[in-house]
Amino acid sequence: MSADGFIIGGMDRGISPTIRATIKAQAGIVSRRQLLRDGTNRMTIVSKVKSGQWRQVHPGVYLTFTGELTRQAELWAAVLYAGRGAMLSHETAAEILGITDRRAASVDVAVPAPRRVRAPHGVTIHTSSVVYHRWRPFPGYPPHTFFDETVIDLVDAAEHLDDAIGWVTRALGKRVTQAPFLMAAMSARKRLRWRGEISEFLEASAGATESVLEYRFDRDVVEAHGLPAPEKQVTFSKGNGRKGRRDRAYVKYQLFVELDGKLYHAEDHRSDDQHRDNDAAATGNATLRYGWHDVTLGACESAAQLYAALRQRGYRGAIRSCSPGCRAVPQSAVRPAIKDARINR
Repeated sequence: MSADGFIIGGMDRGISPTIRATIKAQAGIVSRRQLLRDGTNRMTIVSKVKSGQWRQVHPGVYLTFTGELTRQAELWAAVLYAGRGAMLSHETAAEILGITDRRAASVDVAVPAPRRVRAPHGVTIHTSSVVYHRWRPFPGYPPHTFFDETVIDLVDAAEHLDDAIGWVTRALGKRVTQAPFLMAAMSARKRLRWRGEISEFLEASAGATESVLEYRFDRDVVEAHGLPAPEKQVTFSKGNGRKGRRDRAYVKYQLFVELDGKLYHAEDHRSDDQHRDNDAAATGNATLRYGWHDVTLGACESAAQLYAALRQRGYRGAIRSCSPGCRAVPQSAVRPAIKDARINR
């Protein structure tokens, strides 16, 4: 048994000290390419596989210890299979770096263009023209992309804008990077999906926008309907003397907005209690609470409710329509403006 806790299967015979050290550093995984380069006899490799001392994980990549495949061994096997220039990337790199706590079902590996690698079972190959920075990886793990590059890779691969912003907010929230570093990583990419939207979000993050939900509230509920901008992350004293924070605050109008991250799924609907509390706030209380459904599918209705609460407290500005079908403004108030615009053409 090695110092790492795995039992080495018949490794001494025909295996040099150099390759033994390599195997130990690679969580018990070794490639045929590494063995032959070190001078290992081909028949030694065949013998160890046939006898069951070693077993093949991917073509040309071997597990040299008995027992289950560990996570580190699984990651090494994927990178060694992918070959020259391969690095763990995307969600797998995010897992190693602590950006996410979720383990993806497939191991993500980036290989440099124009190389083409056929993905084996359990591995996703990303061909990339990005020149990744070389740095010393975490001990025991194979080469992987760094924090900023990983986040931008995930942004580029995201199918939806909310997913892209979600990766950025997660990284910023965990304090593993900062907006200027992400902007620099973005500028190094010739092509990048969601570039404009993420740039806008990173600029907003400097103003204390801390989550996708808050960003969407500011953009789709407040700004889109011409409502006054609230203060963000306002500190207040609780009844027990401890400090707390209000997500959004209209201090002048004694109105606060709480954005409930527990309702962070599109299929969620506001509860009867939440709806009742919001209606009460619009006519005299002090707090409006919104969840994911309210800020996305119900942005217009939430804007109308927020406007009513502000008017109740003395705001005399107007609310505007975010689109021709906006539900925040009565259509009777919108049609005359459209008619007048046609007449004045």
